[in-house]
Amino acid sequence: MKFLWLYIYLTCIIQQYYAANIMDNVIFAVNCGGDAHTDINGIRYRKDYLKLGISSDYGRNLNMNRVSKEDMILYQTERYDLQKFSYEIDLIDDGDYVIWMKFAEVWFNGPNMKVFQIILNDEHSIIDELDIFSKAGRATAHDEYIPFQIKNGRLVVNGRSSSYSGQLKVTCQRIDHRDNPKLNALIIWRGSIDQIPKLLPIPEMEFPDEPLDVEEDDEVPAKPTNVKRNVKKSGPKVIDPYLEDQSSSLIPLLIALAAVIPIILCLCRL
Repeated sequence: MKFLWLYIYLTCIIQQYYAANIMDNVIFAVNCGGDAHTDINGIRYRKDYLKLGISSDYGRNLNMNRVSKEDMILYQTERYDLQKFSYEIDLIDDGDYVIWMKFAEVWFNGPNMKVFQIILNDEHSIIDELDIFSKAGRATAHDEYIPFQIKNGRLVVNGRSSSYSGQLKVTCQRIDHRDNPKLNALIIWRGSIDQIPKLLPIPEMEFPDEPLDVEEDDEVPAKPTNVKRNVKKSGPKVIDPYLEDQSSSLIPLLIALAAVIPIILCLCRL
């Protein structure tokens, strides 16, 4: 019993240490459209404070893939807008950073429906066309990571730099007639992408088979399968009775004729 309590105590210490190190890398974290939340990695998300746009918890109707039950809420709540909305974060220190964004498609059942753009500081298009369904499918967590650098009063993204005044602006913007831009959670991470805890692998997406062009009376050919079946081996080979000598089948016929001929002769004498 003592060893069990010691194991629990050490586990708690390790988790607290790991969570403290994680939080050293987190400069900013918000649960878009939702309340404050601490995830399984120890990241503390603040309640969404933004007034621009519309908050929604429609995703609560769905169970999210790729994420633990405790952290589904990060992908079930969201903020969206008919045109665009922005989060502005004070960030002064030089260094390497990552914009870490969480998304989940909770409405559409197909690709090319909700497609929008992510812009940084009104100058850098960090994601030109984001189609969440194409990336992960419906009700499936999807994260995007965009590294950037602040150095000597300059913002550097994808090898391109611009002047920087100490405030980072992340904008989700609509593209033409496409559906509304959205964001489920936003984190500003100090460090590299390799240090960020990642989601589980994407489950294999299943799509319905395309119908075959066949005539009404035609039979649709069966599709071959690769399923392995445990088939028992057959026993000793049985001789095919139909392969025997065909002359044996004439014996019953001769017997019948021998019985019929005397009857015919008797009838003729009458």
